[in-house]
Amino acid sequence: MIKKVSPTGIERRFGDTEILVSRTDKQGHITYCNEFFRDITGYKNKALLGQPHNCMRHPNMPRSIFKALWDGLAAKEDVFGYVQNLTTNGDYYWSFIHIAPSRDEEGNVKGYEATRRVPNRMAISDTIEPLYKELCDIENKFKDKEKSVAAGSRRLASLLEEKSTSYRNFVLSV
Repeated sequence: MIKKVSPTGIERRFGDTEILVSRTDKQGHITYCNEFFRDITGYKNKALLGQPHNCMRHPNMPRSIFKALWDGLAAKEDVFGYVQNLTTNGDYYWSFIHIAPSRDEEGNVKGYEATRRVPNRMAISDTIEPLYKELCDIENKFKDKEKSVAAGSRRLASLLEEKSTSYRNFVLSV
């Protein structure tokens, strides 16, 4: 089991040509991660395999964003998003993630493959960080996890409705 770490506030960055890759089963447990992924996170392959992918979730990541991602995957769609994750020592890194369902020979979803690229820094500072802070502030008002996610999801849905867009199109447009 991966130990819980406290955020250091120090950001790690990766190069424009590096693509971080991980694969999970249908429940989100890691089955594969490439060298770039291991390098940025600081984890060894054995430490990650079988772990739930949310073991690296940064506390500044709203749960409602992950719900939006999982809702898209449940609809058998590719999903996109900006994600802030923790490393082994509590540093963090931002990435622009694309998650696609992996399918078996009959077309059934058997898991997911996530590729992470260097994010648009202006999108993070101007749009994503303020939005995620607002969603976390809303979510943190609730001790009950379900109520927390529901409240954040309502705010996200309201924002998307105001902009007449979907979550996918919003993320791709910033």
